[in-house]
Amino acid sequence: MATQASTPIQEFDSWFKEAQKTSLRYPNAMSLATVDAQGTPAVRIVLMKHFDEQGVVFYTNLESDKSRDLKATGIAAINFHWEELGKQVRVTGKVEPVTSQEADEYFASRARDSQIGAWASIQSRPMAARSEFEQRLAEFTKRFEGKTVPRPDGWSGWRIVPDRIEFWVERPFRLHDRWVYTRKNGNWDCQLLYP
Repeated sequence: MATQASTPIQEFDSWFKEAQKTSLRYPNAMSLATVDAQGTPAVRIVLMKHFDEQGVVFYTNLESDKSRDLKATGIAAINFHWEELGKQVRVTGKVEPVTSQEADEYFASRARDSQIGAWASIQSRPMAARSEFEQRLAEFTKRFEGKTVPRPDGWSGWRIVPDRIEFWVERPFRLHDRWVYTRKNGNWDCQLLYP
């Protein structure tokens, strides 16, 4: 259970470290929920790449469906579910773009094939056949042969700035433990919830 002395970020850090010790392939996988300008929701799995007191960061193509939703509404929700631990964390908040420096640093840390893929993929757009994508991969591989692959202008990251963080622990007979932190005037208020 939460302690009054902890912050939700410290609590999340502890849980995430615990998840990293499990057999999960991607303990940093999170469901990202967005809403478009017409109010249509969408959810997909993305990978968290950084978190701190400022928020939770992931990277993507800025013309992807998720980025268009985030630009339109400025809000998002994420959910981490670690079945092996019987735990999950839900986060909601406003979104903001990461800085160019943050995006450049993360892009430089990626595997070269992933860097090339960021150039070759016109994310979320239709394609006639897989061979079309493979041709683009070959073109960009040749273009950057022997060179450092720069970050594409249309590729960057988003930071979800939490205003609500809920923790959930599975218990027998659905008698789960739940508590939620809500940000009020820059401080976190913690409240227990019925399961």
